[in-house]
Amino acid sequence: MQSRILHHFAFWLGYLLFKTYLNFETLAYNQPKESYFRLFFLALGIQSIYLIVKIPLVYSILYFTGQFLSKRWGIIKTISLTAIAFMVAIPGFLVLTYWVQKYILHHSMENESYLSAASFFYAFFLLGFTCGIALVFKLIRQNIKTRELVQELAKERLATELRFLKAQTNPHFLFNTLNNIYGLARKKSDDTAEVVLRLSKLLRFMLYETNKPFLPVEVELKIIEDYLELEKIRYNQRLKIGFSKTLDNQSIPIAPLILLPFIENAFKHGVGESIHNSFININIKLKNGYLFYEVENSKSEDVSVENNEKIGLINVSRQLELLYPEHRLTISQLPSSFKIVLEINLISHATI
Repeated sequence: MQSRILHHFAFWLGYLLFKTYLNFETLAYNQPKESYFRLFFLALGIQSIYLIVKIPLVYSILYFTGQFLSKRWGIIKTISLTAIAFMVAIPGFLVLTYWVQKYILHHSMENESYLSAASFFYAFFLLGFTCGIALVFKLIRQNIKTRELVQELAKERLATELRFLKAQTNPHFLFNTLNNIYGLARKKSDDTAEVVLRLSKLLRFMLYETNKPFLPVEVELKIIEDYLELEKIRYNQRLKIGFSKTLDNQSIPIAPLILLPFIENAFKHGVGESIHNSFININIKLKNGYLFYEVENSKSEDVSVENNEKIGLINVSRQLELLYPEHRLTISQLPSSFKIVLEINLISHATI
């Protein structure tokens, strides 16, 4: 409300100074011997008097226009009331002009007629010009507010979708990990307790950290390392894992769990579907805010790239579209492996 009052005050102050300048130029031309200081304040006083008619007329027109644009009034009612407003304002404007000319400027009014058609037309032009300026400013402000509202609604929709995708990611990850524990328990493996302990650390991360929009990249990589250790226990000697990372800034923010699903996918739909010795190679490079992320895993001959793109990949791909619109994601099917290459400019993330 206070901001709105300031906007209106600024408009009328600007308009008053603009009209004062125009009136001052006329007075200075007609009275060259008078002091500029006196003429300026004389013009300011005259234009202030005219506001008695202009302000009620302008706000009446703005109200009528608002009612019409909001479809509360029809065009006939709007035009009729606008015409009545001008019919009331024009005589008032002419009376003020007569009073200003006679009692402030001390002009002789014996041969002047302020009730002629020309005078009415001139008054209509001046008042219409004032209303037109105010209406343009109002429409511009409404357009800006509408755009801001549309952008806000779009951001809220995307934020809701992102929360939904994150809510899907966590149970999906948990389900896969519980399957791993179930397999170890069936084998009565001595590693079951350690796996449960590592899982509890991952769950703690998901409960308390993934609700944040961004985390330092070192935190995301620590979770990846914990997950790899968990999977090493499950696959034992059957799996070779290569993990390399080169970071020039470990505190740069990244969306949580945006990298892990690719590794999870490699285990579940690549290594997990092969009974032979398998491998996963992970390469992470971060330089000047630009992240290069590569995951390559072995595959069995009967696994196709379509099978490889399961819920987790589809989910994280959509998150990348929302958070990092300029990212590049490439999924390649090689003769004996799948390769996923992700390139992200972490600095230019979207603000949702």
